[in-house]
Amino acid sequence: MKTTAAARTALRDAVRALRGDLGAGGRHPLPPMRGPRWLRRLPHAVVMWLAIVLAVGHGDQLVTSYSMATPNGVPLAIALGGAIVLAMFRPVPAWWLSMAVAALGAEFGRTYQFGSDGPWPWPFTGILAHALVLFLLTLRVRARVAVEALVLSVLLGLAAEMLSGDHPHVSSVVLSGVVFAVAVVLGSALRGMREARGRLVEQEVLTAEERTRRTVLEERTRIARELHDVVAHHMSVISIQAQVAPHLVEDPPDELRENLAGIRQNALDALTELRRVLGVLRSENPEAAEPAPHAPLPTLARLDTLVENARAAGLTVRCVTAGDVLPLTPGVELSAYRIVQEALSNAIRHAPGTAVRIELAHTAPGLRVRVTNTAPLRSAPPSPGAGHGLLGMRERAAMLGGELAAGPAPGGGYEVTALLPTDSLPTEQQT
Repeated sequence: MKTTAAARTALRDAVRALRGDLGAGGRHPLPPMRGPRWLRRLPHAVVMWLAIVLAVGHGDQLVTSYSMATPNGVPLAIALGGAIVLAMFRPVPAWWLSMAVAALGAEFGRTYQFGSDGPWPWPFTGILAHALVLFLLTLRVRARVAVEALVLSVLLGLAAEMLSGDHPHVSSVVLSGVVFAVAVVLGSALRGMREARGRLVEQEVLTAEERTRRTVLEERTRIARELHDVVAHHMSVISIQAQVAPHLVEDPPDELRENLAGIRQNALDALTELRRVLGVLRSENPEAAEPAPHAPLPTLARLDTLVENARAAGLTVRCVTAGDVLPLTPGVELSAYRIVQEALSNAIRHAPGTAVRIELAHTAPGLRVRVTNTAPLRSAPPSPGAGHGLLGMRERAAMLGGELAAGPAPGGGYEVTALLPTDSLPTEQQT
């Protein structure tokens, strides 16, 4: 009794699962091909053409070869073609329609004398049409649903064969089962390839985002290493001034001496912590460390050397300064120098032989750096770089609370413009 109850439960669960899989008629449109627009709907056009050909062939086979009455054969042929077309949008209902056409065709066929060479219950055109419907179904549904549809299709042929009686015919159950299985296997393989390609594209997108994120972090680390010397210089000056200040006043009070000593001690402690931070930054990314870590950081005073190097590389460079030249903070000078350096490097790599104009405008808001180059005279060779120079320039401008814009210039060239404020901090750092 327990075995019978368990079998009934298993059967009931199987029927419920089958009803859930093949009872849903959700919309699953056939996706277009990748490539040019005129080629994207090629699969749909091919399916439409096959639907017409198979519908005409099926009707001719039923009426002419099997002597089926026209009122019975023609509607079945039209319904079969409609099932193929419907399979492009709603594959599950299309499969049910194809099954109904096959069942009605087998039932009508039993009332006619097909002869000894007539395949039954699946005519040749019916096998091809139903295999196409199964193929389109397998492309859009889970593998379990496709296998269930395959099994029910084979069972339909077996049931019709068992009910054929003495009707003379050539059984097409084995042939139809093989063709249906091939259609399902091929559809499953193509679906697996499409899903694998989709996962690969997603992984490539994630990899590109991770590479960009890592590049930004590396650039920020490099900027932090460079700014360390700037901050350390100011802290050293504070320490020295705090040490010298008591000697500049005759009989300074004890409170002043204590405050100045505290300032000097805090400056020395800050220098110690800065050295530790710099050590951590260099140890985390030793390959990106500067070749000469103790060399002085570049400023705009060394811009002439940078221009001469660019000219030696084949560029025609002109440097223009506008406005009243005002003293700039070391951070602004360093960022301006690096932005010009990266813009010239990009021009050398991507626009060899062009004319480059460097403009440094000292304005009230800050220093405006503008680097433009004309259209390249010849195609540039492939560059092995990572292509993230613009990220570094934007990070340097954002660090100072400035802005940077880069893009094609009128006439086919390229332009990089940065505004570096001299008296403000980034918004997130303001208090």
